[in-house]
Amino acid sequence: MPINSFEVTWKPTLNRENRPIYQALAKQLESDIKEGRLVPGTKLPPQRELADYLDVNLSTISKSFKVAELKGLISATIGSGTYVSYDAISNAYLLSEEKPKHLIEMGAMLPDRVSYGPLHDLLQSMLQESDCARWFGYSRPGDSIWQKDAGVKLLKHAGVETTREHILLANGGQNAITATLAGLCQHGDRIGVDHHTYPGLKTAAAMLGIQLVPIRSETDEMSPEALLYACKNENIKGLYIIPDYQNPMTYKMSIGTRKAIAEIAIKYNLFIIEDGMYHLTQDKVLPAVATYAPEHSIYIASLSKSMAPGLRLAYVAVPFKFLDPTRKALYNLNISVSPLLAELTARAIVSSQLENIVALHKEETKARNQLVNHYLDKENCLGGETGIFRWLHLPNRYSGDQFEQIAAAQGVQVYSGGRFAVGNVAPANAVRLGICAPETKEELEKALNILKKIIET
Repeated sequence: MPINSFEVTWKPTLNRENRPIYQALAKQLESDIKEGRLVPGTKLPPQRELADYLDVNLSTISKSFKVAELKGLISATIGSGTYVSYDAISNAYLLSEEKPKHLIEMGAMLPDRVSYGPLHDLLQSMLQESDCARWFGYSRPGDSIWQKDAGVKLLKHAGVETTREHILLANGGQNAITATLAGLCQHGDRIGVDHHTYPGLKTAAAMLGIQLVPIRSETDEMSPEALLYACKNENIKGLYIIPDYQNPMTYKMSIGTRKAIAEIAIKYNLFIIEDGMYHLTQDKVLPAVATYAPEHSIYIASLSKSMAPGLRLAYVAVPFKFLDPTRKALYNLNISVSPLLAELTARAIVSSQLENIVALHKEETKARNQLVNHYLDKENCLGGETGIFRWLHLPNRYSGDQFEQIAAAQGVQVYSGGRFAVGNVAPANAVRLGICAPETKEELEKALNILKKIIET
């Protein structure tokens, strides 16, 4: 028996007939996490100690840990050790297959429905044209030239100057993120992210075997100093950011931080995936990070939050050096986007409809945020007046997971901080509230009243 076996905090049983051994060990580690025998935040034994306990080579332990790490189950921190990730057992799909029965939906990030009427009218007029049948076949690259010009116009709202040659079309923001990661990263690569981030990025990275490195915050936004540390010590290849209205923490990145992050990306040759999904919804528009590091930034302008989620379209502005791999990844994932939806979206952009639709969304969102401010303490419920979600910090007597469960039992679906936490970062004691997901303001008010009573209990 190994002399230090009594010190091992995780003692797996190993059937040496199961080969290769590192895969068998990785499967047991995954099982112990999912079955609750290893809870989030548990520190795993040092690899040498575990190798001694199991009487196997150190490389066997290293390979098994690597398999688990690429699945997002564990996270290693230099100088600290390896821990079970806090998000190891988070729900991978935040939007359930069916609308929750008997629940008011405030978990999923759904925009309001005020844009449906104008888009319906525009679509109806398109379908009256004599050659409308052309939108129901496959599209070719040459067919989308004017649609890419519409994308160029859209990106000017963010201060991103580009040309049609650098515009790619994707089936929504999630599709664009996945394709960009697939095109620019290899299995095992590491990219920096906020310590709480968009869950769709987490699921895409886990699927592709890409490790997310949490970058700590300072004054409620990503710290350039922490990013600099990660560049020097964490071997990150790129960065994912949502600077205009960070999901889920709602901060808006300052001009100074945008410039500092761009300078670091240039110095350390990082690519930046800048998710601009909330840019159009902001009253005060700040320049995109891409304007300060244009040759390092992939800017994604999706329309699910500013126009309608059913459009499933995003415009991606890609620097020349990243263009070919990103284009190939999008082609392999999609073949093409829907010609009908691409045409509808382009027409909305080049006409006055885009501005009208965005204005309608802002008006509705401001009214909903006023309701939130009436029921919940604004100091603890972060978010701007045009934001479609809020970040509610909870009293210490609740954890985010507990509050999510209690709210669901009383008829309201919210999402806890654990769904957004990255790696071994302790989840914020908070929940995200999708304030535009309820179909009516009356339904929202009912949900807010329930949440208020839970907090005050």
